[in-house]
This record gives sequence, structure tokens and C-alpha cells, in this order.
Amino acid sequence: MRTSVSTAADPTRLKADLVVVVTPQPPDATAGPLAALDAALAGAVAAAVADGEVRGKAGEVTVFHAAGALAAPRAAVAGLGAEPDAEGWRDAGRAVARRAGALRARRAALVLPEGAGAREARWFVEGAGAGAYRFDRFRSRADDEPAPVALEKVVVAGGGVKAAELARAGTLAAAVASARALADTPANFLTPTMLADHARGLCEGVKGLECQVLGAAELEALGAGALLGVARGSDEPPAMIVMRSRPKRARAGEVLGLVGKAVTFDSGGISIKPSGGMEEMKMDMAGGAAVIEGAALIARLGLPVEVLAVVPATENMPSGRSVKPGDVLTAMNGRTIEVVNTDAEGRLILADALVYAARNGATRLLDLATLTGAMVVALGEVYAGLFGSDAAWTERVRAAGEASGDLCWPMPLHPGYDPLVRSDVADLSNAAKKRQAGAVYAARFLRDFTEGLPWCHLDIAGTGMRGGRGSGYGVALIAALAEGLAAR
Repeated sequence: MRTSVSTAADPTRLKADLVVVVTPQPPDATAGPLAALDAALAGAVAAAVADGEVRGKAGEVTVFHAAGALAAPRAAVAGLGAEPDAEGWRDAGRAVARRAGALRARRAALVLPEGAGAREARWFVEGAGAGAYRFDRFRSRADDEPAPVALEKVVVAGGGVKAAELARAGTLAAAVASARALADTPANFLTPTMLADHARGLCEGVKGLECQVLGAAELEALGAGALLGVARGSDEPPAMIVMRSRPKRARAGEVLGLVGKAVTFDSGGISIKPSGGMEEMKMDMAGGAAVIEGAALIARLGLPVEVLAVVPATENMPSGRSVKPGDVLTAMNGRTIEVVNTDAEGRLILADALVYAARNGATRLLDLATLTGAMVVALGEVYAGLFGSDAAWTERVRAAGEASGDLCWPMPLHPGYDPLVRSDVADLSNAAKKRQAGAVYAARFLRDFTEGLPWCHLDIAGTGMRGGRGSGYGVALIAALAEGLAAR
């Protein structure tokens, strides 16, 4: 999402495809930019307010044709809600971008009301980036059908906003959109090798960001038996994607370790999933996508935080070579794992990735994974489940979620859950024999591979795949977390 600023705060003078004025609920058409717009449109806005067409409700957009009264051909009044907050501004941005696409408007000019500034403008741009997202790579059009149009640029007027302050929001929106596109891409167009190629391409375009891809031979040498065990059933080779950023101004001795699950297609393996909805399992790499794009975003924004990102990538497929229920795998740290359910594969590949990150310099860890259906049942698509081994680190992650809009809710890791992960034949079992505390079980399993570091786990099974589409959840949280560490 491209952005710029304008010194002209008069909505009648802004040149754009769509000029946007925002209003709280209830709207007041007698003051500020809304009054200026109403005067230019001969009282049309006040009439719409009186008729209840403009209510100021969050996400509500009303479009007016300018008929030559403005420098723009159309104006939009977008609602912020009764108590405008970050989500109200983001909702307004999303709604405006969607309406702009329908109107074939590529450039929108936002007029900030009195009291609003860079913070509100950034929230609006973040929402606009989400609303402008389209995934039509595989859609064909009739010869006489026009190409779809999406909002490409937001110009912000008023509020004393500086271009540099706004650029961060546009860069973030682009990274979120890229993570969404990765999750939405069909698995035959995004194998583990292709995902690794994408990460390499990102690193080539970002100064100071390095990428290394470990293949099957390197993983074998490292003893990554859990990841290799999951990968056995697929003809596609696995990859462990490692991205590093070492800024000169980074705080010495502090390395943010990011780990993201990237099962580019999850059939469930021998414990095969039901066919209904299985097509959505192309998105079982949403955590890996967030980590790849989040790590690149931190470097692109120039944040003085050293980052080590590790993304284990594989398919989980049934074949004569697949890992079987009852098999025992040995992870990179030597822990043995009884495979009770081959569809509990995400925690297996994360186990090796967490050990790798911990042993290669990370001083604190955060993993993101579309891990358990139990988390969808518990929290739906609004909050991710947040588990942590360190209270201070867990609170930092939670606060970054609140600040970024990637909400997460703390969940328990009580010692009373420890017996669930025990196996009669190995050190650990990858799935419980009793149907209870599924999301807690998975998090408790992962903790054994964190090498005692401060660690948080985000189960994004609901938030990472909203409504059967990739959401880009986690990219903004990662950026906010890194900004917090940089400010320490």
C-alpha cells in the first residue's frame, strides 16, 4: 500500500479518485471536515445524517457523487464507531478500500479530523491494506470483462502527519498482504521448495537479511528426526528455512527467535483428515508465512533488533513411506517421541525448529502455528491462544498483540497438564489418548524443545485462517514486538 501526505486539509480541494471524511457515532455535520464536505455538497451530508443514512457506525461507508463540487469525483463518509479506537479506524480503512475497489478508485485521500494524527492515520492505512487485498491469481475473465481494480494509494491530509510516519503503515500492509497471498496459494504452487525460494527472494531484496535453506541431507546430519519423520510420506523434499538479520545498532546479547510452522499441505498423513474442508489445509503454513514476512519486515523497517527466524517446511502426506501411528521419532535434542496421531504433525516439525533456534543464538523464542482445532473451538477466529514459559515475555507478546490488532489471549500451562504428554514407550507422546485440553497439550509438548529459554507459543489455528482465507495474522504482532524490544 503506497502512502503520501498532503498539506491541504480541505476535503473540497484534494485531488483523488475518492476523498474520505471520517466521523464518530453519532455524526456531527456542523463541524470539521464533515461540515466542509456538507457545505460543498449543498447540505447532502446533513440530510443523509438526518435520514439515518450516515450514522457513524464502525465500518459503515456512504458515498456521495461530487458532480463538480469537489476536486475529486466522489466523497465517502466512513464511520468510526461510538468510541473511535484502533479497531474503529482499521474497520473504516477496510470498508473504504472495499468500496473503493467496487468504484474502481485507485487513489483515496483521507482528511483527518481535529485531534487525529499519525497514529490514527497509520491505523486507517493498515485497515485499507487489508480491505484492498485480492487473490485472483487463478481467476479468468471474459474478453469484455474489465480487469479488477484495487485501492493502491492513500493520501493523508491534516493532522501534521509526516511521510515517514505513514510509510511504516504502508510497508506493514504490504507485508501482511504477502503473508495472506502465501497462505491462499494452492499447495501445488507453493511446495516447501517454492516457499524457500520465496524467502530467498525476500532476503535478496532486503539489506542485511540473510537466508539459508537446510535440505534433507543437512537435516539428517543435525538429527532433525521429527521434521524428517513427517516429511517421509511426501515426494516433496522438506526444507528448514533460516533467516538472519544482524543490525549494527542491535542490543548486544539479545536475539529474537521466531519459529513458524509451514506444512504446505496437511492431509493428516496415515491419520487422514475428513475430505470436507481439506482444501483449506494449504493454509497450514500460515505461521511460517507470518514469520518469513515478519522477519523481512523487521529488517525492512530498520529496527535495531537481531532476528533469527526458523521455518520448518514440509507436506504431511499418506504413502507407503509415511510415519505410522506407534512409530518412534528422535528429535534434534535427543528426545524420543511416540507418534500416536500423524495428524499432530505440526508440533513435531516445530520441535526441531525450536531446538535449532535455541542452539543457534536465540535468547528468547516466539513460535506461531496453525496447530490445533481445539483452539478454534475455544477462541474462534478473534483471539489466538497464547502460551508462555516466562511471565514477563508472555506479557510482552500479549501487549504487542493488543497494539497491533493481532489479538491473543493467555492460556494455562499448569504442571497438572504434564502427565498428558507422557508415553509408555518413549519420552513423549505427540497426542493425548484422552480427548482433553488439546491446545494446552500441544503447547506443553513444545515446551520440552525450548532449551529453557523464555518462550511463547501462539496457536493461530483460528486467527490465521479466517473464513477459509489467509489473514496474515502475526506479521503486525511480530513488528510491534520487535519495536518494543528496540525501544528498551
